[in-house]
Amino acid sequence: MSGGDGGKDGRRPLTKLVQAGRKAEWTGMPGQPGAIVNPPVWRASTILYDDVAHLRSAAGASTHERLFYGRKGTPTAWSLADALTEMEPGAEGTMLFPSGVAAIACALMAVLKPGDHLLMADSAYDPTRNFCEQMLRPLGIETVYYDPTIGARIADRITGSTRAIFLESPGSLTFEVQDIPAITTIARERGIVTLLDNTWATPLFFPALSHGVDISILACTKYIVGHSDVMMGSVTATPALFPAIRRSAYLFGQMTSPDDAWLASRGLRTLGVRLRQHQDSALTVANWLADQPDVARVLHPALPSCPGHDIWRRDFTGSSGLFSFVLQGGDEQARAALIDGLAHFGIGYSWGGFESLALPVDPARHRTATRWQAEGPVVRLNIGLEDPADLIADLDQGLARFRAVRG
Repeated sequence: MSGGDGGKDGRRPLTKLVQAGRKAEWTGMPGQPGAIVNPPVWRASTILYDDVAHLRSAAGASTHERLFYGRKGTPTAWSLADALTEMEPGAEGTMLFPSGVAAIACALMAVLKPGDHLLMADSAYDPTRNFCEQMLRPLGIETVYYDPTIGARIADRITGSTRAIFLESPGSLTFEVQDIPAITTIARERGIVTLLDNTWATPLFFPALSHGVDISILACTKYIVGHSDVMMGSVTATPALFPAIRRSAYLFGQMTSPDDAWLASRGLRTLGVRLRQHQDSALTVANWLADQPDVARVLHPALPSCPGHDIWRRDFTGSSGLFSFVLQGGDEQARAALIDGLAHFGIGYSWGGFESLALPVDPARHRTATRWQAEGPVVRLNIGLEDPADLIADLDQGLARFRAVRG
């Protein structure tokens, strides 16, 4: 894992993870010497004013990072948002949301209106597709899905009403890596907004705005929080688009609780060391799986056999702990036998936490622009912080059960 180059202030990303969002006015007490390390939890709904004139003046001023009403946030949330903004060079600001899906939905609503045309990666997260079909389409916003490996050929899919292009790289089920610089270059030439679900890599492994993306979206529930105990999303945007993101969030009443923001801030400080371990353990497990005769393919961007590996190697500074593998033959019953008996993997949605997870996934159900074909069922793994030798032994026994049922 690379720490990347220092920014304009000379600080490298790992240093920013420790220092960002800790402004003196959020960590010190007025009139008191010294400061605490972490901004405290500021819980508030009502904010009190000295008099009517004070209230009137506050209502007429910008409420960004200013106490106004609890829905507009307190220093606890502002600290986290500020830290996430610092992780994306070129960003103007970040808004926080109660989930990753809420962040995606609000970002899309901020840049689209009836009559607009949205290009959506065919490998996108299923709830993202659901929002497009069940919310955007009835509003008169057309979504057209495209092959995630299309690269510069995205130009052929753009129409006069195309307003935005949504990317997810790598895709969270099949892990195709998109040529983001090629797509964003064309989008900027045409005045089209680009949005990226950057949850897998985080800004630590892929600073999205530096690669031409306008809006970077995270399901902070995953790696930012890192402990499987908070739901949260974030949207970080360029100076040109952040005002629209902020306006959309305020109009939809989107916010996060200060307690959740505090937990996410705590998780952010250890993101670097956690991702290093997730990366190393996942590569150990992925390389072992690639050598197993019962495994047809391993879908991990850091492996040369994975679609888009060359682009990943060019653009990314590391890989995280989420990947899939395709079984050699078998059916749902055989796949279930593998997963059900695992001792060190939980069965559940989400990922990015300290615990390993195994999930049956069926990519063909979620494709319209491309066709998913595979040698057998697919299993997605979240490799947590356990010893990879234990995880490999567990999977070895699981593959034995798979063989027994497959016959």
